[in-house]
Amino acid sequence: MTETPLGGGRPTPDLSIVETRVYRGANIWSYEKAIHLVVDLGSLEQYPTNTIPGFTENLLDMLPGLREHSCSRGRRGGFVERLNEGTWLGHVAEHTALALQQVVGHDIRRGKTRQVKGKPGHYNVIFGYVDEQVGLAAARLAVRLVNHLVEADPDLDWHDELESFIRRAERTAFGPSTQAIVDEAVSRDIPWIRLNQHSLVQLGQGVHAKRIRATMTSATSAIAVDVASDKDLTTRLLGAAGLPVPKQELIRTADQAVRAAGRIGYPVVVKPLDGNHGRGVCLDLQNEAEVREAFVTAESETRRGGVIVESFVTGKDYRCLIIDGRLAAVAERVPASVTGDGTATVEQLVDTANADPRRGVGHEKVLTRIKVDDAAVELVREQGFEMTDVPPDGVMVKLALTGNMSTGGISIDRTFEAHPENVEIAEEAARMIGLDIAGIDFICPDITEPVRETGGAICEVNAAPGFRMHTHPTIGEPQFISKPVVDMLFPPGAPSRIPIVAVTGTNGKTTTSRMISHIFKGMGRKVGMTSTDGVVIDERLLIKSDASGPRSARMVLQNPRVDFAVFEVARGGILREGLGYERNDVAVVLNVQPDHLGLRGIDTVEQLADVKAVLVEAVPRDGHAVLNADDPLVREMRRRCSGQVVWFSMAEPGSETRDMIDAHCRRGGKALVLEPSERGEMIVVKHGRREMQLAWTHLLPATFGGRARMNVQNALGAAAAAFAAGAPLHDIRQGLRTFNTSYYLSPGRLNEVEVNGVNVIVDYCHNAPGMRMLGDFVDRVGDSLVSTHELARPSRIGVIATAGDRRDEDMRELGSIAAHHFDVVVVREDVALRGRKKGEVAKLVAEGVRSAMDDGTRCKQVEVVTDEIKAVRHAMGRANRGDLVVLCVDQHPAVMAELETWSHQAQAGAGVSEEAPAADPDFSPADPS
Repeated sequence: MTETPLGGGRPTPDLSIVETRVYRGANIWSYEKAIHLVVDLGSLEQYPTNTIPGFTENLLDMLPGLREHSCSRGRRGGFVERLNEGTWLGHVAEHTALALQQVVGHDIRRGKTRQVKGKPGHYNVIFGYVDEQVGLAAARLAVRLVNHLVEADPDLDWHDELESFIRRAERTAFGPSTQAIVDEAVSRDIPWIRLNQHSLVQLGQGVHAKRIRATMTSATSAIAVDVASDKDLTTRLLGAAGLPVPKQELIRTADQAVRAAGRIGYPVVVKPLDGNHGRGVCLDLQNEAEVREAFVTAESETRRGGVIVESFVTGKDYRCLIIDGRLAAVAERVPASVTGDGTATVEQLVDTANADPRRGVGHEKVLTRIKVDDAAVELVREQGFEMTDVPPDGVMVKLALTGNMSTGGISIDRTFEAHPENVEIAEEAARMIGLDIAGIDFICPDITEPVRETGGAICEVNAAPGFRMHTHPTIGEPQFISKPVVDMLFPPGAPSRIPIVAVTGTNGKTTTSRMISHIFKGMGRKVGMTSTDGVVIDERLLIKSDASGPRSARMVLQNPRVDFAVFEVARGGILREGLGYERNDVAVVLNVQPDHLGLRGIDTVEQLADVKAVLVEAVPRDGHAVLNADDPLVREMRRRCSGQVVWFSMAEPGSETRDMIDAHCRRGGKALVLEPSERGEMIVVKHGRREMQLAWTHLLPATFGGRARMNVQNALGAAAAAFAAGAPLHDIRQGLRTFNTSYYLSPGRLNEVEVNGVNVIVDYCHNAPGMRMLGDFVDRVGDSLVSTHELARPSRIGVIATAGDRRDEDMRELGSIAAHHFDVVVVREDVALRGRKKGEVAKLVAEGVRSAMDDGTRCKQVEVVTDEIKAVRHAMGRANRGDLVVLCVDQHPAVMAELETWSHQAQAGAGVSEEAPAADPDFSPADPS
């Protein structure tokens, strides 16, 4: 073990966060949501922990919970061993962020730290989180603390910083009631989504979704909540039902309060008409002066302007929790108090009580710290003491009149002690108000005796009652009351998830997603689909944008109409935020080709395959991964699948790939393959030793008579996904037979139109692998045009482009491939240049075309028209009847509108007056060579 700094000298606090990402679902680092920091150690790269004097000791003093971390050793204290042996400070930041979250009750233990390849001193720090904002705050504070331990920061007061962090977590974290319900849902594998920064949560997905806000549910009656918040109306309704309630009057002035108290009889209680958490409640008022003072207090807490005066019922304070009409728990609530020991002052006794490790800030822990405010001081004075006085041994001094735990009170579980008659009264009270979850407050001498005999009464009915007093009683057994809540929302056997099919790959994702969606729409399902074109709910386009990321997926899962989800999942979304959902029932991987390389640390096609394999890793045991057996990188993903693999392949019988598939099926597996014959190619479904014919490829409209090989592959993937998701074969067959590449079903993907005798194909092709497949299609279609139009060789004109964030060599390769399939290539640019200068992308693509032309390819001319619409006009102006024009588009709605205009003008006989290319500032003629 070395104790000498690797770099010599003194360390400086150089640790900094270079980049932060929040993964909200499965990602390349973790199966679950995580925070990813890229940190720079700077000079600290030369200083492991064992070279910094006092570092380990001070860190453990500040965060004792780190002693429990096992780290890679797999045993308690493993991380401390690493600290003593010497570990790098990026690793320390990871464990510190985890420990800080554990301080606020988030039991997160997942984390890892890995060095960034090729960047000394830079580390990837990944750790789990429960609440996103708390996790990010923990990351920032962890870095500050590590730097502080390297060199003391006079601006960092650790006690204040930790207290501030706890309060920050309290503001954004779920309350104990919401957390209890969410935890119960998680234990039952019910998915959940937080809908705001407070307590509004969705349980379940799509049509099965239910919502909760604290302890109100989507089934809670708004009328019932309104009634419960009106304490006067509540008392009158319960009294009319023959339930024991105190005498009560609603008043609006102090004089009315005094007169009401006289009629009811002292002592009385004054409280706001619609208050909660005991705020504004004044108890045991003995005279007119106290009533007038209490009226001011109660009036300040009411929103409706009314104040209640009611008889003061003596006894203990009990809360009966009713869920779905049945008693779930009973707790005795004891107001905040201290008991004298004959030596300590009241103030010291409060400090001792607050030092209890069970007490914390707000709802941070099972008990809340006792707050000493003016009201508490006055109450202590009324009992004959000052805060500096020493109460006699055994004398209890109250610091609050109400037993709410939010004011520092304690709870005692009495669930199994309540008298059956009292239980019946509480259940009847909840039914009368109409609440599915209700807190019935009893004041009575003893809950074990009938309140009608002992003189008790129901003093209040609460909507959205807190659960903490029942789930974490100070004395007694905790009651698992979240179970009946979730039982009420999701009865045993009720579904909570909708099927999710996720599609990824370098090319073909959008078309395959549309095919799958079309199949299930034909089965009557309400399909929610995301793609690069937008979010579609039941065939209605809701959002028009690139929606292949995690946020769009969550939007679909929140929609109450959706009962089936199809997600196109792009590389960028996975790297940026993860999947955005927990798991997919079916993962479809079409292909992995060299595209988007050089972005976000993905430099090789193997790394790109790792990114796309996240979908396969998100398949559960009862799910399926639909994999392209013809792609070696996709084929390797089978090792990452927990569920079943369904292969699809275009390989010929007798090939090595088909032999592998046949062996898979003999073991009971599933696959979709092509079987050639004299009549054409048949898609065959193989399941075990059974074979079932599905459809002829040349009869599927999307395949253009089988010539569009990319759509043959997409149809195989879509059919395999539908088969894995449980669709009957006849529905799959019908879906494929009715899906075509018209602009209405598949906008921007192999849309075929005829404009004044010119055959036009509109497609989204934007990378070299896609251009290779499109070129094959162009060759096949071009050959058929010879006989159709009786021309020796119709011209092929291609308008091509690529995105500006591709590598230079990828852009040149795109142009080179296009040169093999088109007579004339027109190069344009996207509107979003993605960091490139105008004309730079087009120049690189054109260079690729020209380099291929030198080798004697089909292309004889390359032109640059950077504006997309002008490029379309230029290509159409060059075309003659019978020619083929292929438009690789970015803004397909604008292009289709332009083609429509062109067609109308031609039909009207007006012709189209095309601008002379030389006069177009976006036009660049062919290379003079």
